[in-house]
Amino acid sequence: MASKNYYDVTEWNVGNPYEDIGEVINSIIADIKSRQTETDFHGGGKPGAAIYIPAGDYHLRTQVVIDISYLKIMGSGHGFISSSIRFNIPEHEWAGLHELWPGGSRILVDLSPEAGGNESVGAAFYVERGGDPRISSVEFENFCIDGLHFVDDGLGKADPENTYANGKTGIYIASAQDSFRITGMGFVYLEHGITIYHADALSIHDNFIAECGSCIELRGAGQASKITDNLMGAGYKGYSIYAQNFGGLLVTANNIFPRGTSSVHFDGVARSSVTGNRFHSFYPGMLVFEGNCTENLVSSNHFLRDHEPWAPMQALDNGIDDLYGLLYISGDHNSIIGNHISETIGKQYIKPSGAKPVIIRVAAGRGNYISNNHIVATTEAAKTQSAGDGSCFSAQVGALLTTEELAALDVTAVLIEKESVQNTVLDSGSEAQVVLDQKVNAFRGTPVPLQ
Repeated sequence: MASKNYYDVTEWNVGNPYEDIGEVINSIIADIKSRQTETDFHGGGKPGAAIYIPAGDYHLRTQVVIDISYLKIMGSGHGFISSSIRFNIPEHEWAGLHELWPGGSRILVDLSPEAGGNESVGAAFYVERGGDPRISSVEFENFCIDGLHFVDDGLGKADPENTYANGKTGIYIASAQDSFRITGMGFVYLEHGITIYHADALSIHDNFIAECGSCIELRGAGQASKITDNLMGAGYKGYSIYAQNFGGLLVTANNIFPRGTSSVHFDGVARSSVTGNRFHSFYPGMLVFEGNCTENLVSSNHFLRDHEPWAPMQALDNGIDDLYGLLYISGDHNSIIGNHISETIGKQYIKPSGAKPVIIRVAAGRGNYISNNHIVATTEAAKTQSAGDGSCFSAQVGALLTTEELAALDVTAVLIEKESVQNTVLDSGSEAQVVLDQKVNAFRGTPVPLQ
């Protein structure tokens, strides 16, 4: 017997999902609410529903508004493909490409918000409900949200398709919620991929979020959530992972690639963990703790900073210089333990010119523990870095695998600013590589060979 609580958007009797899937899904939600009115009926009452989106291209011209719990929207494939690569090759070459657009169960966001405007207006999916209990157990699974194009940002620095600006957001959750899941999704060419306020027991897992201005933004406040096993990379003006006033956030097993202004940015976050991730960036400020972040663990991660190898993007960066620190810490009692940190950069790309790059910088706070971090800093010994001709893939892979003809680069492994005291630095740089006041900080240098 077919369930009344399972819907296929292509079989619903209101609207045309190919022309405006937003109208269709809103109509389905209205039907669910009209049928599920009893809060307590035979031990149940409002079970929610599942909405299925088959593989195909679905324009969204009406924002989907979700205000019911236990709703699952699911598709048949995240459908990601790089739009940036296509937009940065000559248009006459497009005819030879196997695919031009993302695929799978693909939502084409045809809203027309202003770039940099109110993020909620340009959201494909908008979730909000007041009252008690909080809206709970809404799930997004296995489909693609495509912002289609970026637009001119008025700054004159980049081709419009490289601005990461269009005012569009994939999923915007405005009110407090509990136990939401975002799994197996694809997000591409959105100014904001996922923006969530007041999250509790949130799971963002196994998604592909790339070529978005910012990927994941947890705002307001939140607790007890996880960002795990995702592949993602934001634009040079945005965040790959941003969390604000959060406690108990787990960031694990993610592969975060360029070119976000940071890989992880915490503001006022406490008692959270960043462990077992692979981070790759073209800019300083890969990991940022600000706003008195406290008692966080950063351990067993691999950090790599090198120079942008792809010609169309080489003139763009996050505006941060190499004295800022690859890892910037402001807060108390954080632990930075057992990370591998690689910096491979041509001296001509260091800013300001002639500066000694800083790897770990503790700018403020007290009681931070920095131990057993392996820092490898190198520069080209015999030749300058390639100008980045050829495909994006070959340029980036070539840069990653280049380990020959490298020479040691002089860096400050750890810098403890005078505003920060009572810190402990162990085996994370030699005496010549660590700068701190030993009267107010504890230090043990990494042993070095006599020759």
